[in-house]
Amino acid sequence: MNQKIGSKYTVVDDVRIHYLVAGVGEPILLIHGFPTSSYLWRNIIDEVSASYQVIAIDLPGYGKSDKRIEDSFSFRYYNRVISGFLKNLDIDSISLGVHDVGGPIGLYWMVQHMEKVNRLILFNTLVYPKFSWAVKLFGLATVVPGIKNWLTSSNGIKKALQIGVFDKSKLTAEVIRNYQQPFSDKNSRKVLLKSVQRLSLKGFSEIERKLHLYKGRIQIIYGEHDKILPRVDRTMIKVKKNLPQSNVRIIPNCGHFLQEDAPEQISAIILEFMSNS
Repeated sequence: MNQKIGSKYTVVDDVRIHYLVAGVGEPILLIHGFPTSSYLWRNIIDEVSASYQVIAIDLPGYGKSDKRIEDSFSFRYYNRVISGFLKNLDIDSISLGVHDVGGPIGLYWMVQHMEKVNRLILFNTLVYPKFSWAVKLFGLATVVPGIKNWLTSSNGIKKALQIGVFDKSKLTAEVIRNYQQPFSDKNSRKVLLKSVQRLSLKGFSEIERKLHLYKGRIQIIYGEHDKILPRVDRTMIKVKKNLPQSNVRIIPNCGHFLQEDAPEQISAIILEFMSNS
């Protein structure tokens, strides 16, 4: 990780939140999904922070943030955390980039605070409550005894990364280890499961009801070979239909974790989008 990227902490409602930050100027908040962390964005931060302040949060239950099994991990919980996080950093408005389950988490917050979001960047992510077979299968896997434990194990996380990256050579032993490390004990793995189990259909439905009201500019960037969200193209077609101001870039030879597959290309698209807004 580049030395100019700062690793910092803040406390929201007694929850210690870790984040990476670099650069100055207009802030861009990046939100990861399952089973990653702010580490996912390291190469994007490195490039984009030359022109903007880039902040990548570790959601509670992930990365170096607190992993408290007693926390609810509901949409409302994450909403309070993101609001408190930005308040602590004295940030009134942001551009927002979201990936995987960080999509619905970030979008749920956004539809409550649209005035705070200048621009929206959607990567390979969930948006709407009508789930594909792959998402339903994943949801089932998080509750089936045996399977759920493997899912959050070191081998399970390694397998998710291998499925989610198009160019397997990008997944060095060090990269895989950095994704596995935050979930090295039994408690952290239980919390990781809970962090996705508690995202209710009601929350997804609220996103669907309100998202079309967003008036800001939107950049959609997704890898076309997504084996984790194999119907992400349908999701983004619907987003484009509901939000016609959206600009869509489909990245070839790129999987679910496009931040690993093509960080330079992704960074260039973000910088172009931000500068043209």
